[in-house]
Amino acid sequence: MAEENTKQESTRIPRHVAIIMDGNGRWAKEHGLPRLGGHRVGTENLRPVIEIMAEHGVEYLTLYAFSTENWSRPLSEVKGLFRILGQVIDRQSRAMHEKGVRICHLGILEGLDAKLQGKVKQALELTKNNKRITVCIAFNYGGRAEILDAVRRIVKEGVPSGSINEEAFRRYLYSPDMPDPDLIIRTGGEMRISNFLLWQSAYSEYFSVPTYWPDFGREDIEKALAAFSQRQRRFGGLGPEETRRKDAAGHPAKRAVSP
Repeated sequence: MAEENTKQESTRIPRHVAIIMDGNGRWAKEHGLPRLGGHRVGTENLRPVIEIMAEHGVEYLTLYAFSTENWSRPLSEVKGLFRILGQVIDRQSRAMHEKGVRICHLGILEGLDAKLQGKVKQALELTKNNKRITVCIAFNYGGRAEILDAVRRIVKEGVPSGSINEEAFRRYLYSPDMPDPDLIIRTGGEMRISNFLLWQSAYSEYFSVPTYWPDFGREDIEKALAAFSQRQRRFGGLGPEETRRKDAAGHPAKRAVSP
């Protein structure tokens, strides 16, 4: 029985994996390239990573591509990132569609170049009925902005305060139907959450790898999935073993309270 339980744990796969794709700039510097060169090489890693995740049975993959804070970077880099995104959509959306990938967008499209908005919407429409894996691109996204936008919409609609709970609040987030991430992976070795999925990541497992995003591949993914399968997710409660020990010991006697 113990062997069977261990086998089941070793094959436990997160339903939703989110990745903070970090390290493109440092990768470029080490290879004698400009920062945009690192970002461009990083886009070539999207399809292999998506394919590996799909092979393992991951249902949702969210990729953090451009945060609301990234607007503070040099204008040339920001424009270059937008140009690269448009090229990636042109080059890869059809191939992803043929692989059964459903693409969704997380963030704010308003304010982006109208041509880029059109390309994003075309990719969403093209792939909307695919079911193999859902890949959500967090572009022009910030966790705080998402929460603030939800609050503004609630206020605008005049929702009574007594009817606002977690379930109701969730309906005002950018992707209310997407499950919370079970596992968040950050490439590049940093340990920050960087304003990513702040509401949804309350009980996500976190895994950081030193590998820069352009080099992130199968070995890193399988290490992260293996680490996830060994973790006990308590969601604020007790793990199964702790629960059994507590039940076996019985509830502790209540101490008398002095008057």
